[in-house]
Amino acid sequence: MAKIKNPVLFSDHFGMDSQVLDAAGVLDPTLNVDTGLFIDPLLLEHSRHPEMQVDARATYEQHFTTVIKLLRGVKAPGDTAWRGALRQLSFPEIKWTCLGYGAASVSGSGSGSDMTGGYIDTARQIVELGVEDPDLFAAMALFEEGVGPDRISDMTTNVIFGDLLAFNHRVLANLPIPRQAMTLRLRNGKTFEAVLPVNPYISGPVAPVVLVPSDILRDLPIASDWHDVADAAAKNAELRLRVNDQIARMWAVKSRQDKAELKRWALSGKSAFETVLDMIHGANPTAYDMAADALGEIIWRKLAAHLPEQVPFALKVPPVMDLAGVVSVVDQIIEQFRFLIEDRRLSEELYHAGSPRPEKAAQRLFFAVAYAYCKANNLDLTPEADTGNGPVDFKVSSGFSGRVIVEIKLSTNNKLVKGYTRQLDTYKTAEETQKGYYVVLDVGGIGNKDQGLIAAKNEAGRRGEAVSPIIFIDGARRLSASKL
Repeated sequence: MAKIKNPVLFSDHFGMDSQVLDAAGVLDPTLNVDTGLFIDPLLLEHSRHPEMQVDARATYEQHFTTVIKLLRGVKAPGDTAWRGALRQLSFPEIKWTCLGYGAASVSGSGSGSDMTGGYIDTARQIVELGVEDPDLFAAMALFEEGVGPDRISDMTTNVIFGDLLAFNHRVLANLPIPRQAMTLRLRNGKTFEAVLPVNPYISGPVAPVVLVPSDILRDLPIASDWHDVADAAAKNAELRLRVNDQIARMWAVKSRQDKAELKRWALSGKSAFETVLDMIHGANPTAYDMAADALGEIIWRKLAAHLPEQVPFALKVPPVMDLAGVVSVVDQIIEQFRFLIEDRRLSEELYHAGSPRPEKAAQRLFFAVAYAYCKANNLDLTPEADTGNGPVDFKVSSGFSGRVIVEIKLSTNNKLVKGYTRQLDTYKTAEETQKGYYVVLDVGGIGNKDQGLIAAKNEAGRRGEAVSPIIFIDGARRLSASKL
């Protein structure tokens, strides 16, 4: 699994206030770590930016109207109309937006030709039903294998790329950022001329940063979000009548088998597929709330960049950065993390709308704290964080003999005890790590899991095994004191 290290915000790299970007309605991207948000085509018409609301939506509709005409003319796979549709439905990933699942880089896979062939076959079946809504191509994400949030985002980015460049031209004209004229060639053969900032963290030829309006971004595009689509259907009386009980039950389970069943149902006739489209259009078309940041995608990046200015902390640097030296630094960082959570209201960032954010958000908060203070103290010690919910969440290292793992878990995790008894020591061995910590953030729902953890640790000690320290941090929300 890839690792996150040395994240660099666009605003920090170009020496500007991130609030200027916020006011302009622009995402402040991390130049060397993808942000897990996606462009949603169904949000284009709701954007405040004319390049998106008017131009991009028109471009999107025109493009897929053309594809529908081509599919209508297909007589057999591989004929002229088929090849034309194939060209129009080839959507290579555009890494310049710094969006998606790349995580430890800004490069992903884009939509390959194999997936596109299956995509065309399904799209052709839908068109043969008499469906002509351009949004049918996004709707396929609900049931077509291999069509997920990144594919929808890649698709939309490719189609509206010229409009995105027009948006950048207007926004960047008001920002004191150095730009460079360049010719951009997409892998599908399209070429564009633009004047854009350079992203020095993308290897190879000179690569730009293409800024994206924040109001066309979601953590999951509406068409791929089962929860939002099903919720919209459940609240609409007319749609409830059109979706039978069998499909409604299937919707609640969301297994791969049920996804195949949904596909069979959606392709059973024009009215069935139009019901799918109505469900998608009925879902709430709201962009990801950057301020509320439900998934914690934004806050850790800002914390990593600015924490030392807000809460200075001088690490006691060991004379030698051997294993003992690394351990001493990690001990200090964990204790400072505890202080920030318990005494400086960083615990607020563990929650959204009163409920705990995903465990991944807590893990990245810890990474941000570790990274910020190591960098501020000019330590030759770089924390790394798994890009997902990996069992080894954070690792700092100084040479082969100085590796230390810190694993962050929420008290709500049902596998909290198992994580300690099996995962930590297993991965400590796999990573040839000589020291590990198990940090539990108590955000409620711990039950007797704390007792189970302590019992497991004591039992391992009685067997003469090396045990990892268990550290409990009170992650309850504080009702007073100033926020970070």
